[in-house]
Amino acid sequence: MPTWNPDQYLKFGDERTRPCRELASRIDVSPVRTVIDLGCGPGNSTRILKSLWPDARITGLDSSRDMIQAAEAAMPEDLWVVGSISEWATGAAERATGVTEQATGVTEQATGVDGQFDVVFSNAAMQWVEDHETVYPELLDRVAPGGALAVQVPGNHDGPQHRLMREIAASAEWRDAFGSRKVREWHVHDLDFYYDVLTSRSARLDLWETVYMHVMADPEAIVEWYKGTGLRPFLEALEDEADRERFCAEYLEGLRGVYPVRPDGRVLFPFHRLFLVAHKE
Repeated sequence: MPTWNPDQYLKFGDERTRPCRELASRIDVSPVRTVIDLGCGPGNSTRILKSLWPDARITGLDSSRDMIQAAEAAMPEDLWVVGSISEWATGAAERATGVTEQATGVTEQATGVDGQFDVVFSNAAMQWVEDHETVYPELLDRVAPGGALAVQVPGNHDGPQHRLMREIAASAEWRDAFGSRKVREWHVHDLDFYYDVLTSRSARLDLWETVYMHVMADPEAIVEWYKGTGLRPFLEALEDEADRERFCAEYLEGLRGVYPVRPDGRVLFPFHRLFLVAHKE
């Protein structure tokens, strides 16, 4: 069964980290004493936050133990937590009993991450969280006075690369392979949705979107990109490894018709991302 793989995710570490840098650069908070990185993955985003606020207490939270262990190995001085963003947002994680695993230092159930933070940060993770109308205000409640909630999510769920995944899975050839197993969906709305949800609760709300034009070696590189993120729900729903390989092969053939090879042999891969920073009084 495919799992969150830090090595797979970091094959495109520079491309994945660039939006994180741009999001963090728009946070106008001083002083910053406490920061939590929600959906921190292997810690590439957390490292950016540490470079901006080296004296702050930094916490990274992610639902994947493999990701948290990779982050903790790289930055053992910080607090790393295996936990759910939505549970943390409601404070449910605070009520659980904390258990520290001695072998790694990784903390279960969000021990030590109670209260409010000067910066609540999430880079490319909130698309996996349901009910944004409820969760985003809860996240803002976890921001200390004068602090900020900063979030970046992919905005290309309806783009051709994602439509192609869904079309293949829904085809007659693949329906039986997926059976009754449900493919996990992304949860992303337009920026006007987030404006309506957060503006009355924010002293200042900054919203913007960017399309990054990534230059990829070939269409195969786009498949490798999505094996670390968007393809995972489809591969998880397939029980047989041969089916997973076949699904990726069919996806690759479909991508060849969407992203033509340029005269220099490479491929242009547009990637749409949405950003928001909500500052509190």
